[in-house]
Amino acid sequence: MGLLLIDIGGTRTQHSFNSGIEKVVGFFIGFAAYFLIGFAFWASQYYIMEGATLTDSIKDWWAGGTLSNSLAQNVDPAVFPGINNFQIFIFFLAIFAGIINVLLHFAVAERMKASAYYITAFVAAIVSSILSWMTWGSVGPLTVLGFHDFFGVGFVYLFPAGMAMVFVPKLGARPGMFEPHPKVYEYHPQNNAMIAVGIMTVFAGLPMIILSCMFFFDPGALAVSVTMATTSVGIALNNYAAAWAGGAIMGAIIAYSTRKFSYLLFGPLGGYVAGAGGLDVYLPWETFLVAMGAPIIAYVIYELLQKRGIDDHKLLPLMGGVGAYGLIMVGLVKAGTLRGGYVGIEEGLYAFQGSEISLIMQLAGVATCLGAGIVTAWILSLIFENTIGLRVSEEDQAEGLDKVIWGLNHEEPTHENSAF
Repeated sequence: MGLLLIDIGGTRTQHSFNSGIEKVVGFFIGFAAYFLIGFAFWASQYYIMEGATLTDSIKDWWAGGTLSNSLAQNVDPAVFPGINNFQIFIFFLAIFAGIINVLLHFAVAERMKASAYYITAFVAAIVSSILSWMTWGSVGPLTVLGFHDFFGVGFVYLFPAGMAMVFVPKLGARPGMFEPHPKVYEYHPQNNAMIAVGIMTVFAGLPMIILSCMFFFDPGALAVSVTMATTSVGIALNNYAAAWAGGAIMGAIIAYSTRKFSYLLFGPLGGYVAGAGGLDVYLPWETFLVAMGAPIIAYVIYELLQKRGIDDHKLLPLMGGVGAYGLIMVGLVKAGTLRGGYVGIEEGLYAFQGSEISLIMQLAGVATCLGAGIVTAWILSLIFENTIGLRVSEEDQAEGLDKVIWGLNHEEPTHENSAF
């Protein structure tokens, strides 16, 4: 909801319906693709831990799988303990798969053909599922080696940013964005106040997801994050608020210093993205200081993109640049923190908290997630450019896709433009 409100406020009126509805459809394509097969990829890390295979995970957890379609109370814990958690995670991670597509659309809206975007949305859900197996959980290939990502910054934020690094230059700038167009003298978002409402809606909703990134084990309801780092609900929530506060304050400083209001809006969001990878292991004052650096990173990247005429205002500066910065800071600030493995395993590769956060593995995770996005978009763009096409024509962009595709006219009726 928050992301759609941001879209409504930041889009030209002539594209507002089409842009929003493409995000909704892309969201549910990702959601459905994850239900179809995506969760089986993520869950396979725990099958492999037990000596089983990806094929076994797919048999149990694809859309028609045995465990994905069983009532939890009817499954013998000896057959699959904790099935309730896993079934809930299908919904939780399917939401993430949909959000990845919404975030990507922010970078390609008004310029990418709907057919190309919808195909990309399906492929992105599958690739991001494989990335989640590698980088998010407790016993995935990179996780057991020391890569730490509490909130899924790598596969949710860096992956679509990597795709945007390919798609955005190919799609070019929207009419009126950097120079006047005969039909669009200057690009004007329709409602900046709506963007602010959207950002605060995101702030209100994310604590529910934070709770979903944690496990609780006996004795004493030991709280660990999805990466098996020791944490607590209070620390995680206080870190979350500190991240937004740090970003908001530095964003305000930049905004008033430069007279550029956008940093008032996206400073808080940038602070959150910077802190998200370590909300389980930071102390709140550490999160606050890390988050204060986020608007500075976003400012440098955004201004560079503007000077080079690259038309992206959210994904590359906020998710790509700030997301990478945040994961690297986890490696700098919390190096040596124990995590990974699984409760009850005492030795070997999957031993509970048997690995440490390291800067090298944080860099490896960042490169993996960005690289996956770049390669995915590069392959898809080659296919689209030689088949269905990638880009909406400049004339249709200027006219507005609400009118071109749906026949919606946002102009007030006058004697000159009314139908007789």
